[in-house]
Amino acid sequence: MSKPIPQSAQRDRVRKTVPALVAYTEGVVYSDLWERTDLSKRDRSLVTVAALVATYRPEQLRTHIGRALDNGVTQEEIAGLITHLAFYAGWPAAMSGAQALTEVLEQRGA
Repeated sequence: MSKPIPQSAQRDRVRKTVPALVAYTEGVVYSDLWERTDLSKRDRSLVTVAALVATYRPEQLRTHIGRALDNGVTQEEIAGLITHLAFYAGWPAAMSGAQALTEVLEQRGA
């Protein structure tokens, strides 16, 4: 039995425009890649958040920070990841990551 695919207002918004992209996201990324057992979902979340901070993808970053928190990554670990990446991915990318983390935490009332 497959796990439910997380809801996304962003995906729903573009579904009519790029239906194949959304189908791949739901059918491959969330139904296959995220369900593999070679990495835990917690570790996958850490890797994904790091990649999104480093490549300056703030829209997707907010979603994946929330997913990381849901997968057991702590606020302190995400803050440490962002701080660490300032020296490897650049200060602006890290500051944008910090803004995204702050927004997610504020939305969650943390």
